[in-house]
Amino acid sequence: MDFLELAKKRCSIRAYMDRKVEPEKLEQILEAARVAPTAKNLQPVKLLVVQSEEGLEKVGKAANIYGAPLAVVVCADHDRAWTRPFDGKRSTDIDAAILTDHMMLEATSLGLGSVWICFFKPDVLREEFALPENLEPVNILAVGYSAGEHAKSDRHRVRVPLDQLAAYEKL
Repeated sequence: MDFLELAKKRCSIRAYMDRKVEPEKLEQILEAARVAPTAKNLQPVKLLVVQSEEGLEKVGKAANIYGAPLAVVVCADHDRAWTRPFDGKRSTDIDAAILTDHMMLEATSLGLGSVWICFFKPDVLREEFALPENLEPVNILAVGYSAGEHAKSDRHRVRVPLDQLAAYEKL
């Protein structure tokens, strides 16, 4: 499957089967995150991988993970982030987003579903998992085998047309 086909196949899954993600597939998903590019290659991201019933209940106090058997809490490490010198822009959210995207696409390529969750209570995650101050939960990636129908691939026809998305030389 080429990249555009894979990108169009990926969709947000909000219902999962009661089936664990195999360790070798989890390892591939985490490897996709590990090789993701980050600003100045500082890799200022920590991944909290949660699979146990107890751990998933903790995550569930902070967010709806739709019954997924695996949740990856993506945390920005503020002690390791690159900062743009001109305006102080920190790379943490961008780096975390790139890793999350890589994991979502790898999950799709392995026949798994996922959903990127930003609607969560960071203070609850911080408390439940005793996260240190330098780690900021940025998002949660729920992963598992889809229990429902995937979105139709033609849903991309409702996207902004390319000529409205991209401009050449001036906006």
